[in-house]
This record gives sequence, structure tokens and C-alpha cells, in this order.
Amino acid sequence: MLDRLPLLSVVLVLLMAGCASSQHKAPVEDRNAPARQATAASAPAAGASAPAEIKLLPGAENAGKPGYYTVKPGDTLIRIGFEHGQNYRDVARWNNIDNPNLIEVGQVVRVVPPGVDAAAVAARGVVAARAEARPLDAKLPAAAASAASAPVAAAASATSPGASAPVVAATPPPPAAPRDGDDDLNWLWPAAGPVSAGFEEGRSKGLAITGKAGDPVLAAADGRVVYAGSGLRGYGNLVIVKHNNTYLTAYAHNQTLLVKEDQVVRRGQKIAEMGASDAERVQLHFEIRRQGKPIDPAKLLPPR
Repeated sequence: MLDRLPLLSVVLVLLMAGCASSQHKAPVEDRNAPARQATAASAPAAGASAPAEIKLLPGAENAGKPGYYTVKPGDTLIRIGFEHGQNYRDVARWNNIDNPNLIEVGQVVRVVPPGVDAAAVAARGVVAARAEARPLDAKLPAAAASAASAPVAAAASATSPGASAPVVAATPPPPAAPRDGDDDLNWLWPAAGPVSAGFEEGRSKGLAITGKAGDPVLAAADGRVVYAGSGLRGYGNLVIVKHNNTYLTAYAHNQTLLVKEDQVVRRGQKIAEMGASDAERVQLHFEIRRQGKPIDPAKLLPPR
């Protein structure tokens, strides 16, 4: 019995050694670990959504092109149409805008009719805007009047009795350059009161004509009403009349509007009553815009 004890001891030692070796295996290199780590890093975490796609606003592909405008903070379709000499409803139609009150900053809208060469329109606007300034009470200078009457006097002396030799009439002036048909408007003063503030480039976009509350405001030329309301900040109760493809006029700060949008008006027709809406005193703020750009009304209105 005692002889078997050493043998049992040896067996127990060997069994313990085997258990220890089974619990401490040699490390195994995982050659695919870097790939799995990279995949895990690039994959979104459980429950996380994929990055949102960048939203392209309507018309973004036309940004910067002639005849298109990018909407800025504070813009409305009414103002955009006004600034580009267009009916805001036309602008909405050209851009498939169902609700004119819903436009987004960054959206690009067409501001010239489809099929129109916007670059040509802009070039024509620059050339034709070079109007000659004249005071409100301008009269024909004496020298010019004498020159204008010279051909008539010469012709009369040539046919008078006793004339010793025929008199050659003065050479007539060269014909005037052809005018754009849109420029041929018969302008009328929109109110009878005195002008309290004139046009000033970059500061005042029109004339301030004073008067009494209720004084008549007249259409300055034939046209169609493209806006009648108070939705343009700083203008109060406003009427905008489009006369042709070139000109529109604006009549601001009225107390009462007497016309509606899309109504045809005639030169001299009463379209509003003077007031002080969105103004410090009773006055008519009157603008003439050519291709949407304000120009001095005194250059087009007749002398008083």
C-alpha cells in the first residue's frame, strides 16, 4: 500500500500540469482584426441614421445666370417682381410657384419671361436709361428756338416778292435715332401738389409730392394694375401700374385704393386718394422704374 503512494503522487502531478496547460493556451494572431475594426468604424452605430442628403433648392442650377434672381432674407415675390419690373403673379407662373407667399432663401427664380434673351434686355436697359436731365419748368432755350425757326424764315424769304436770289434753307438736323416703342408713353403728373423731395440715386427712389389727405392720385400713363395692397414694407397702401415691357410706376402712402389688381387704367384716371400710410405726413411717393430700376421721374414728366 505504501509502495503505491509515490505512483499516485506522480499521477496527480501530471494531471495538475495538464489542467494548467489547458487553461493557458498560446495567443492566436487574428489577421482579420484590422479589417473588422475599419468596417466597424465606418458603419453607423446601431440606431443612428445615415447622414442627411443636401437639399437642392428650386432653380439652384440657374444661380448667377442673366434673367434669374437668388432669393435673399426678407424678400417677397411682390418685392422681387417690383425690383425687376414684373408682375409678381407672372414671376410665380414662370417658376411654377403655387403660393406666392412661400419662397425660400437661396431659391433661384426666373425674372424675365421664358424665351426672352435676358442679356439683351439688360443691355437695352442700360443704353436707354441715358435720359437727358431737365428741370421741372424747362423751356426751349433761345438759341435752340432761333435755330428751329431758321428753316421756316428762310423758306418764307425765298418765296417773298422782290427776292433777288433764292435762299437755301438751313440743313435740317439728322433724324433722331429710332426709339424703343416701349418708350413712347404720354406721361402725366400723378398729383397736383408741390414736390417736397426729389429723386436721388441710391437714396430716394422717386418724388415726394405733398398734398392733403384725400387728394386725387392719378395714373401717370395708360397701363394695367399689377399690385394693389399694403404688402410691400415701407410703401404703405401701394398701387403699382405696369405700362409696357419697359416701364412701371408706383404710387405709395395712399389712404384709399380705388383700383384692383389686373384692372386696366387710363392716363389721368383716379386710382387712389393721397394719405400718410407708413409715412410721417400726407404725401405721394411716386416712382418710375425702367426694367425694374428706379429712374428720375422729372426726366420723363412734362414741365409744369
